[in-house]
Amino acid sequence: MKKTVIAFGEVLWDLLPSCTVLGGAPFNFAYRVNSLGDTGLMVSRVGRDELGSKARAQIVELGLNVRFIQWDDDLPTGTVQVSFDEKDSPDYFIVPQVAYDRIECEDGLLEVASKADCLCFGTLAQRAGRSRETIQRLLQRATSAVKLLDINLRKDCYTIEAVTSSLEKAGVLKLNEDEARQLARMLGLSQRSIPQFCEEVLDTWSIEQCLVTLGEKGAFAAARNGRRAYVPGYKVRLADSLGSGDAFTAGFVHKVLRGETLAAACEFGNILGAIVATQTGATAAVHQKDINTFLSHNIERIVHPEFEDFMTH
Repeated sequence: MKKTVIAFGEVLWDLLPSCTVLGGAPFNFAYRVNSLGDTGLMVSRVGRDELGSKARAQIVELGLNVRFIQWDDDLPTGTVQVSFDEKDSPDYFIVPQVAYDRIECEDGLLEVASKADCLCFGTLAQRAGRSRETIQRLLQRATSAVKLLDINLRKDCYTIEAVTSSLEKAGVLKLNEDEARQLARMLGLSQRSIPQFCEEVLDTWSIEQCLVTLGEKGAFAAARNGRRAYVPGYKVRLADSLGSGDAFTAGFVHKVLRGETLAAACEFGNILGAIVATQTGATAAVHQKDINTFLSHNIERIVHPEFEDFMTH
């Protein structure tokens, strides 16, 4: 049965050194959810400019519903200047005061939220008051949804108040290793280890599952029911890392909504993330045959030595 998954936040253009591609973590996530056979609904806002028209057209071309992609008559479509270091890790300058900062709580949106199976949100789209108010209303209405906070601690694009408020409302927290350390420093949580950090998150908030992606070394997850899981990474040839973490989140949600175990959900997310890392851009297609081919190659795994005790066999 198809699940309805709402992704709230930024649709924007990544201005890469070699090209311009449509992106934004919520959009990448919504696209990947949709490609897995569920209904990924993107809630965002674009400007009535050339980039906004191109964004909307490409969203349609990628097979997503644009019902909740709003127009803004005054603010421009969001853009990000992306550069890469010698390890191909991206760095970002996120342009402020753009259309997705002003997402409205339009008619029909609250009704869809009340029936959704999952609502995924982040912190970037909460940097401005209007969008922050809208996501707060959606979170209140989405009483039966898995509320997944995909935190995104970009410079000058979050406040401690928005972060803590989001943690209070989330059921699942997903972040990467750097963000875990940054959040730990910000909120006075344990910096001794990722498992200890996750323990404190589960003890402090009503979060059911805490997921930390570890780049090429896989992912670790801890659940309130006591379950712990570590899945090693895959040794693949990296094209770029754009959208890899968002693919992990989509794969995880896809399995969790079908009652799969914590470890199985992390493993599927890990597979999708690894495949996307071998492709250029965040929205290159991944079909079931691609997943089957990937698994058939018996690719070497990369084990993080600190997490070996949490591996499932």
